[in-house]
Amino acid sequence: MSFSYDVCVVGGGGHVGLPLAITFATRGLSVWIVDRNEAVLGTIASGKMPFLEVGGDAPLQSVMGKNLWVSSDSEVVGGARWVVVAAGTPVDEHLNPKLNQILDLFAELAPKLRNGQCIVLRSTVFPGTTEKVRDLLARAGLDVHVTFCPERVAEGRAMEELTTLPQLVAGCDPIGTRLATELFEKIAPYTIPLGPTEAELAKIFTNAWRYIQFATANQFLMIAANYGLDFHRIQSALTREYPRMAGLPSSGFAAGPCLFKDTMQLAAADHHHFWLGHAAMLVNEGLPSFIVRHAKQRYSLATMTVGILGMAFKANSDDPRESLSYKLRKALVYEAKEVLCTDVYIQDPSFASLEVVMQQADLLIVGAPHREYKDVEIAADRPLIDVWNFYRRGVGL
Repeated sequence: MSFSYDVCVVGGGGHVGLPLAITFATRGLSVWIVDRNEAVLGTIASGKMPFLEVGGDAPLQSVMGKNLWVSSDSEVVGGARWVVVAAGTPVDEHLNPKLNQILDLFAELAPKLRNGQCIVLRSTVFPGTTEKVRDLLARAGLDVHVTFCPERVAEGRAMEELTTLPQLVAGCDPIGTRLATELFEKIAPYTIPLGPTEAELAKIFTNAWRYIQFATANQFLMIAANYGLDFHRIQSALTREYPRMAGLPSSGFAAGPCLFKDTMQLAAADHHHFWLGHAAMLVNEGLPSFIVRHAKQRYSLATMTVGILGMAFKANSDDPRESLSYKLRKALVYEAKEVLCTDVYIQDPSFASLEVVMQQADLLIVGAPHREYKDVEIAADRPLIDVWNFYRRGVGL
């Protein structure tokens, strides 16, 4: 069976789909990006990344309009040998997965797909979703090969990690596994075959494990602070030339669009018996209020202007999704005289410039430790709370 081009990435304008589309194109494949966001497509078509991605601009410019194209018309999916869908399962306000979104998307795509295509689910999905998509498309009369090949990269480093990390490949049938393997062997060093539910759990286990690791460090920070001690001084001692503690991460805000969501998905998948995941959520989500509570004990917040340095969910990112800096701001608004926020990467009319924050804030709190803040001069006697230990002055609680 012949197809017009190689790959179509649905949802290809986002953090998951766009780096993948560019990487496929740089390996010589013909690729269409389909996305509903016309503004994002316009930015991509001009050769610019619509978000921060290390090493993304140059390869985008090298393939855009040559073997990489963009469209808001989903009809183009019918011409692709491989259809990669970068849409996952979010959680609702009750922390349960919203399965209908991805199933509704495939119901919409079904009339435009063709027999023989390989369908690749790329974003994190609730266990069992891949087989539900297979069944939905089969009921639509389609003979396609549905697979789950999860992204495994750190946001902002996709262009590097897509070509250096092994790729999990899970097909609902042997042909699907073979076709997906053929596709990802073009970019990954090697592939690892699994069953669909195995791969779905592998992806969620990965994010839940990282979330739990961060929660461990944050819980240790809280315990140390309750003793009036600095966690990072203790951490530095217990990890120095001691390999059994090498896996302990630094403390800091653990949030963003993936880790929290996927930990809660795993809890829902296990009928809310995932006590470790729930405990990690309480620790990580509770860190902003812990900071404010201890700041109230140490300072007269009601008379102070507080400045938050960095509002993205992590360092050197322009992504504000699920950032705990916003939760920190909300808690501080009730306690401080004034709260000023700044971020070098995020444009927000409610934010102040870095200069204004540094001039007016009585207390500084590091929200996202962007590299640009490293050279900011902060007097040794200036109140600073830094759960990341970015400035190597301790936590300050």
